[in-house]
Amino acid sequence: MIYKTFQDMRLSALGLGAMRLPVTDGEYAVIDEAETGRMVAYAMEHGINYYDTAWGYHDGCSEAVLGKALSRYPRERFFLADKFPGYDLSNMDKVEMIFEEQLKRCGVEYFDFYLFHNVCEMNIDAYLDKKYGIFEYLLKQKQSGRIRHLGFSAHGSYNVMKRFLEAYGEQMEFCQIQLNYLDWSFQDAEKKVELLGEYQIPVWVMEPLRGGKLSELSEEDTKKLKKLRPEEDTPAWAFRFLQTVPSVTVTLSGMSNLKQLKDNIRTFETERPLDRQEFDTLMEIADGMVKKRILPCTACRYCTSHCPQQLDIPSLLSLYNEHRFTEGGFIAPMVLMAVPEEKRPDACIGCRSCEAVCPQQIKISEAMADFSGRLRA
Repeated sequence: MIYKTFQDMRLSALGLGAMRLPVTDGEYAVIDEAETGRMVAYAMEHGINYYDTAWGYHDGCSEAVLGKALSRYPRERFFLADKFPGYDLSNMDKVEMIFEEQLKRCGVEYFDFYLFHNVCEMNIDAYLDKKYGIFEYLLKQKQSGRIRHLGFSAHGSYNVMKRFLEAYGEQMEFCQIQLNYLDWSFQDAEKKVELLGEYQIPVWVMEPLRGGKLSELSEEDTKKLKKLRPEEDTPAWAFRFLQTVPSVTVTLSGMSNLKQLKDNIRTFETERPLDRQEFDTLMEIADGMVKKRILPCTACRYCTSHCPQQLDIPSLLSLYNEHRFTEGGFIAPMVLMAVPEEKRPDACIGCRSCEAVCPQQIKISEAMADFSGRLRA
């Protein structure tokens, strides 16, 4: 196992994420505890010492099951991360109750790592609002030793992350972002990594395989990679990409079975960052994957001055592209919750004034109608 130095700690470069644990009969909330126990045992035996859970994972069952599996080992042998569930605004005034319950669920007296969960457009104002006292409470827990290291995770835009860092950046010790070679450009992950670098904040990675989309590529793309590294499996390329980003410390993988765990551990036995040709090839593959599925909006903003509804069309198209590429997911709906109803996709009246001036000849009205339908589905 590769290890990374974080302050005075030695963390396994691969962390076990408890969002996609094995389940029984396909029921997300019914975790297979026996199989999870076997996976944790194998992970511990093969050097993984970082484990990540959250309040809402597996409909609230992840913390207890992971805590039970880890309770078989001395507390100093593993690092446990949990998060305050700010993705649900109704939780904002319950930070003390939730934190105390999380300690009980996990069966521990402290968390090695604790995060503001999912800083995004929907909750940034609430996270920054002093009336809830979330930051103050968590900082107090850190001072008392019940939180060893405080950080945040973010699915929000660069600008949202910047607002959060401007407020709390001096106290943030690490940040967890969606990072993979597809999102390096598609989700501005490169710029987010650079922003964290300005604050000297190390990167924790979530979604390294983009929800499994990078586990299998087209036959054509697979051949390109095999030509460069015949011995490397397709999923390993995603991890090798992350080994090329210097600020990446821990890569979390939500592994659902023992085979996935074994394969990923095998990859993290060695550190083999990409050379320039390999990196460029991955970028070409990512670009090709995106272009096949999304609309070619360049955010020139000609359309906005012609929209009678005054919609932010480029931003909506960007969300549409994400939602379409992901075939659903929570990011677009989450962001749109922070957008006034009269500025959402279904506010488009289909007048096509925007289309008359679009240099890319995008059928914007059709995209807005499709977006609205997908959101309702």
